[in-house]
Amino acid sequence: MSSMFHKAGNFLGGGNDNKTRKQEEEGESLTTVLETNEDRSALTILISDVTELMRKRLVDTFDPKETGNQEDRFATLTKDDDGPVDANRLGDDEKSKEMQKILEKQKVDLAKLEKEVSEEKMVTLKTSALEFFDDWRDSVLIRVGEVVNSRKTAENQSKQAKPELTRSDDEPVLEGIDANEQDERSAEALLKLYPPVETALRKLAKEKKILILHSVLLLLLSLEHYNAYSRGLLLGLTTSLGLSATVLSEDEKKVARGLLSAAEKMSADDETKKRAEDNRTARRWKMGVAGVAGAALIGITGGLAAPLLASGLGTVLGGIGLGATATAGYLGALAGSGVLVGSLFGAYGAKMTSKAMEKYTRDVEDFAFVPIQKPGESEIDARRLRIAIGISGWLGEKDDVVKPWRCIGPGQETFALRFEQEALMNLGNALTSLVTSAAWSYAKSEIIKRTVFAALTAGLWPLGLLKARHIIDNPWSTANQRAQKAGEVLADALINKAQGERPVTLVGYSLGAKVIYVCLQQLAERKAFGLVENVVLLGAPTSSSSADWRCIRSVVSGRVVNAYSTNDYILAFLYQSISIQFGVAGLSPVLNVKGIENVDVGDLVNGHTLYRHATAPILKRIGFEDIDLQMLEHEEQKLAEQEKKEEEQRKAAESGIKQQDAGGKQDVTDEEVSKLEQEVEEKNKLN
Repeated sequence: MSSMFHKAGNFLGGGNDNKTRKQEEEGESLTTVLETNEDRSALTILISDVTELMRKRLVDTFDPKETGNQEDRFATLTKDDDGPVDANRLGDDEKSKEMQKILEKQKVDLAKLEKEVSEEKMVTLKTSALEFFDDWRDSVLIRVGEVVNSRKTAENQSKQAKPELTRSDDEPVLEGIDANEQDERSAEALLKLYPPVETALRKLAKEKKILILHSVLLLLLSLEHYNAYSRGLLLGLTTSLGLSATVLSEDEKKVARGLLSAAEKMSADDETKKRAEDNRTARRWKMGVAGVAGAALIGITGGLAAPLLASGLGTVLGGIGLGATATAGYLGALAGSGVLVGSLFGAYGAKMTSKAMEKYTRDVEDFAFVPIQKPGESEIDARRLRIAIGISGWLGEKDDVVKPWRCIGPGQETFALRFEQEALMNLGNALTSLVTSAAWSYAKSEIIKRTVFAALTAGLWPLGLLKARHIIDNPWSTANQRAQKAGEVLADALINKAQGERPVTLVGYSLGAKVIYVCLQQLAERKAFGLVENVVLLGAPTSSSSADWRCIRSVVSGRVVNAYSTNDYILAFLYQSISIQFGVAGLSPVLNVKGIENVDVGDLVNGHTLYRHATAPILKRIGFEDIDLQMLEHEEQKLAEQEKKEEEQRKAAESGIKQQDAGGKQDVTDEEVSKLEQEVEEKNKLN
């Protein structure tokens, strides 16, 4: 057993233990680590408890009485003069009165919410979501039961699941690897979503717990997919075992490399030969990989892989202490099929970058996933068991498709979604010109006296700004329509497994958030569950309707973050001609849906154009699991520079405006509007 501890210690630090092949093959397994029936039962009970909490979270999504964080409601309060209410400055009595108002409004809203969740569309969505989840959970418990006790025992224990959270007086401490400040933020967010469940396994040695987590990961992969719920289960096990997410992330990276490295050893000739020998009994798999750069790693012709893959995997993954025999056994058919490995990774990542994406360009111009690899990474090193897709909502330059998303850390395989570059460049030109103009400066000085939502509903926009309205309306309308279509296409790509059988995290700002919003609505409509793990929407120009966000919550297994700014008057202006009866998600919190994390980023974003460089700092604030700290520092510096530059440009524009009348009233002339039009046109010519 001591040899296992030594191996597990070396595993996460990248160590290499030179043991004999016999030792590697025998190694450890769940049945040797969990030595007693009680220990083995503890694992299946823990999995049952974690999945029961996951199921409850899904059920709560459709409960009209589960309305989320009460503190979010303070952000929607206004004074009699339409000025904002600062909850931090309220005394106890004032806060109590405001809370009473909130509770009274909730009583009125309850009847509406009950009607909302009882509509046929919502009932059908709930039923479908729970059916998918229950089928997935049953398959997991059966698979684990086959290994650690028995299928029947696992089924019986799942029916008796009664999860107890760890006591609040026992502050959870998660063991990890070289934890930094950002890891601590991530851990805090993780514990809120996946609170630790009481289990005797938490008292085991760290090395044993790592091996248990690793073994369950392999068992989940043996189901021939690694969906968003599977990842959520592992995070629940991670916190309950007292481990940090960095442990799981490192394990995922090592397993991804192990699977692909072992698969690389197979040649097309070996596959063809094996297929000929076992033609009558082999499972047949077909996958087109023509024109695929990533698939050049392996010449795939279909059929079962050579047994070399199983032994190769045992060798590559043996550093954690799990024997080659157990590794291959836990992975099941995946350990013997290069085709299944290819399917897991989306044809080795190539589905997202090859001609397979060309069919979507019929609907959206220039639709493509652009891989964001770290310098010096090989094809295999870049592969991960998780996917992140970043979506920019307007562009200042063409490289802005990719640049904002370099801040996403190495735990995920990151892509940028490129679509309709010309439309997004035109929008970016109009936005940056307007926000630094004298027209906008004067308009903001007037409307800032009210809350952004009061200004929006009352239509209190200065005449000078309305003169320039068409400059932004046309590019906004065009890009907004294209974002709608891009969201539909993205949903289709995910449903068709462009990402393979891996969980996806979606992050987007401005119209990039709109793309995600539409995509998730489509996934809900098409009952496509288990695809998306987390979503982060920044400055979303979308409705904040509880019905819409309830649908979104139902198709996301992990975090749903709505980052909004009450200072984003540009977004309010863009929305002024649109019905706002359901609110705007980028301007205020989303209410009445359990599981939506609303984050006010008004101190970072006092204008819509700042989201470009504020993306990384916002991800830092919310405790995003994977952040490149070096790129974060770079983006924080760029954000400060952008704020300073925009302010200087506004002041320069203001200095050229003369006061219009003897009373000193300031306005914007037709001449200034004409200059603004010309500026935008000149920028567009340079696209």
